[in-house]
Amino acid sequence: MRTLTKFTLATCVVLALGIGQTWAGAKPDQVQRLNEDLTPMGSERAGNAAGTIPAWTGGITEPPAGYSPGDHHPNPFPDDQPLFRITGANYQDYADNLSPGQMGLFEKYGDTYFMDVYESRRSASFPEHIYEMTIKNGSTAKLADAGEGVVDAAEGFPFPFPENAYELMWNHKLKFKDIGGVRYNNQVAPTTDGKFTVTVIREELLGLYYKRGMTIADTNNILLYFFQEVESPARLAGNILLVHETLNQTVQPRQAWIYNPGQRRVRRAPNVAYDNPGTGSDGLRTNDMTDMFNGAMDRFDWKVVGKKEMYIPYNSYGAHAEGIGYDEFVMPGHLNPNLMRYELHRVWIIDATLKEGMRHINARRTFYLDEDSYQIVLIDHYDGRLQLWRASECHSINYYDVPTTWSTIEAHYDLQSGRYVAQGFDNQYPAQTFNQDMSPAQFTPQALRTRGRR
Repeated sequence: MRTLTKFTLATCVVLALGIGQTWAGAKPDQVQRLNEDLTPMGSERAGNAAGTIPAWTGGITEPPAGYSPGDHHPNPFPDDQPLFRITGANYQDYADNLSPGQMGLFEKYGDTYFMDVYESRRSASFPEHIYEMTIKNGSTAKLADAGEGVVDAAEGFPFPFPENAYELMWNHKLKFKDIGGVRYNNQVAPTTDGKFTVTVIREELLGLYYKRGMTIADTNNILLYFFQEVESPARLAGNILLVHETLNQTVQPRQAWIYNPGQRRVRRAPNVAYDNPGTGSDGLRTNDMTDMFNGAMDRFDWKVVGKKEMYIPYNSYGAHAEGIGYDEFVMPGHLNPNLMRYELHRVWIIDATLKEGMRHINARRTFYLDEDSYQIVLIDHYDGRLQLWRASECHSINYYDVPTTWSTIEAHYDLQSGRYVAQGFDNQYPAQTFNQDMSPAQFTPQALRTRGRR
């Protein structure tokens, strides 16, 4: 049942080099492949030999009937039924297509945790201009500064022909998310018996990299402007975080400020990075786990393990549906699996191991990236003893009004404590919006003071 993609010897050697060839990236002699055997994103256009993964034919190219802008996104595959269910009793039969973290969930919660596997639908799609810019980037983009920077790229995926882990991670970090947006990224961190309080978090994002005509140089090294305000519970309400996410964090570290309503003042927050705890997460999520991974990569050594067919969260419209209550989602130990959908897809596998002399709560992490979107969909986290500690899942959908493929809910399971944190719940709030008219002037420390004092 093993489905590990077979590489040529030459390919394996290149992948094993990791960041050894920092000048790699630009492949003008291969660009024509993006209209032939590869998709415009650089993934394999063909399906698999078994027919269980289809060919990519463009993904979702228009919203389903009945969708109106501003709606929560209706399921474009409403008639799909599960093909089979993986449970604590049979998961070993599917072990070749599961991650250690997924198997850890079956081992710990075998009586309640399961995965319903559906027909694989390669729904990922992006705007036509993103395809065009990705093709251009394929001829020009390169890594810089030991993998912490990208040069000569604009708007699209920088590396449609990824040949090391840094290029793959940059494809994830620079994946098209539209220029600006507003979302509720509500969060729960249940106790082991399932009791929880909802943290209501409103966020605003502005990414100039995605603006038409912009280049990396034009962004002034700011990849993302980010506001995060906690609306409830009362003990956290009014706390506001402002982040300027820098593109190259070794040249200019991430800039962050917080407003505390009790002190009524703005101050810098240099600890909003790496393995410091995320907002309201009870220490179950680190700052660099936002969007599965963000920030500097300099504390780890990165290498590509290979590509593999795996059962991953995909087309998770059931979890995204309007009106679902938190009580329907939250169970002791894990989210309600009845709301989730899994499919067989090809993923890139990347290992990150902590460098000698560096500090991080994880000694190793393994990332699994969907080949069609470069979205990180799974992570295995290991502690200082190299024991499996946490397992993360990104339940993504195609936001077909944009279009882009991105998370709707992220869940991070602590297999040692029996707790978890999950975020992204907007089912009872306005749906995430994209393409908002914003400017960097709205994301300054002075703007933070104004917001905090209202």
